[in-house]
Amino acid sequence: MASLCIIPARGGSKRIPGKNIKPFLGKPIIAYSIEAAITSKLFDEIMVSTDDREIAEIAKGFGAKVPFLRSKQNSDDFAVLADVIYEVYLEYTKKNRSFKYMCCILPTAPFVTSDTITKAYIKLEQENFDSVLPILEFSFPVQRSLKLENNRVSMVRHEYLNSRSQDLEKRYHDSGQLYWLKTKSFLLEKKLFTNNSGAIMISGLCAQDIDTETDWKLAEMKYKLMLDDQKNNL
Repeated sequence: MASLCIIPARGGSKRIPGKNIKPFLGKPIIAYSIEAAITSKLFDEIMVSTDDREIAEIAKGFGAKVPFLRSKQNSDDFAVLADVIYEVYLEYTKKNRSFKYMCCILPTAPFVTSDTITKAYIKLEQENFDSVLPILEFSFPVQRSLKLENNRVSMVRHEYLNSRSQDLEKRYHDSGQLYWLKTKSFLLEKKLFTNNSGAIMISGLCAQDIDTETDWKLAEMKYKLMLDDQKNNL
C-alpha cells in the first residue's frame, strides 16, 4: 500500500537556533529521522516539509526529497502540525499522487528507529486504527502534580494528597517521535488523534523531549546509554 513519510522541519527555531539541523552526536539531528524512514523500507516517498533552503539541501543530502517549499502561512510560530500535513497532502494531490497512509516523523527525534516505525505501521494496518503513535509512561504519577500560585505550592487534585503512587492509574504521554495516519481518516477531521487512535509502548530510555539546550544535552546522554544498552543485549 502506498505510504508517504512527511518530516516537518521549518527554519527559525528560537529556543534552540538551527534546531532541526543542529549536530547531534556528529550529524544533523534531522538525519536520524530520514535514515530511520529509509531503513524501514515502508515508504514510497520520504519528503521534508520546510521553508528553509539550507534544511532542504541537508535533507536531500541524506536521501529525502523536498519537492516544494512550505508556505509562509504554515511556517510561522502559530502553524500546527495537522495543517502542515494537510498542505503536503494537497501538494501531492496536485501532482496526481495519492497515498493510503501517511507517517509524520518529527525532525528532532533521534531515538526513532525503523523498528518503532514498523511496529506502529503494523498496528495501524492490522487493528484498523485511524492513527497510531509511540507513547511512554509518565515517570511520576500525574495525579499528584503540584501548582505554584502566589509563591505557594498546592496539589492540583487535592483528593490524591494521601494516595500511594502504586495505587494510582498509570498515565502516558506522547513520545514526540511519529504519527502514522490513515489518509482517509485524517482528511475527515484533520487531527493526529481521534476517538480511534492506537499506540505502541516504548521505553523511557528511548525518548526525550528536546526544547532547550539542557534537553539537548540530556538527549545526547540518553542516546549513548541507549546504544550501550543495545550492545549489552546483543
